[in-house]
Amino acid sequence: MRRLPSFGLVGLALVLSSCTASKPEKPGPQPLSGPIRIELDLKDPSKSFGVLPLGNDRTIFKVGYGRLGVTCAGSRFEEGYTPLGRFKVNAILSNDRFEMEPALIKQSGKSEAELKASLFKSMNAIDFSGDGEVGEYGIGYVSLAPLNSVKQPFKFNTYDGKFRWYSFAIHGSNNDQRIGQKVTGGCVNVAEPVLKTLLSSVKLGDEVEVTANGPCTP
Repeated sequence: MRRLPSFGLVGLALVLSSCTASKPEKPGPQPLSGPIRIELDLKDPSKSFGVLPLGNDRTIFKVGYGRLGVTCAGSRFEEGYTPLGRFKVNAILSNDRFEMEPALIKQSGKSEAELKASLFKSMNAIDFSGDGEVGEYGIGYVSLAPLNSVKQPFKFNTYDGKFRWYSFAIHGSNNDQRIGQKVTGGCVNVAEPVLKTLLSSVKLGDEVEVTANGPCTP
């Protein structure tokens, strides 16, 4: 067998090296560079929107809100109403991500492993509307706790035989036609592409500001 000249071996090594060199890693999602702003239009719900600040970028997205309207900041929480005010993220739930404040995990009475394995799946398997359809949280649920305001009365409980965390949240939907309408139990709903970005970007403690362009219910 004829041996390759030494320069041939060097060239071959360079070729092989270039073929096996690792590709540069894609940059991860940018963290929030400020609070998420939710602005509700009480006259025309379809004009309600949110602003997501990622680095120097600002993403505008459509939102829906409570079927009964809004309550004033610091006043109360009630089924069917979206509360106004400042909030912080205290839990992030999806099929691929589970983060929750330690105090909430303790409050649940279950282990973090149990919650991670089944909480969101269980919550999203509930038929809240009674129309035979489930998945009403879409692909994820970003729970929000009030800042410097009345305490959120919601808690862990069992609904329709399924263990769940019930709170004010930003979540998805099983029907994107519901986005931009007054149809929720009080939460803010967003379309799936927006929720995907939120789920990859938000972290515990991030802030959300909810305002409206009209009078609130005290």
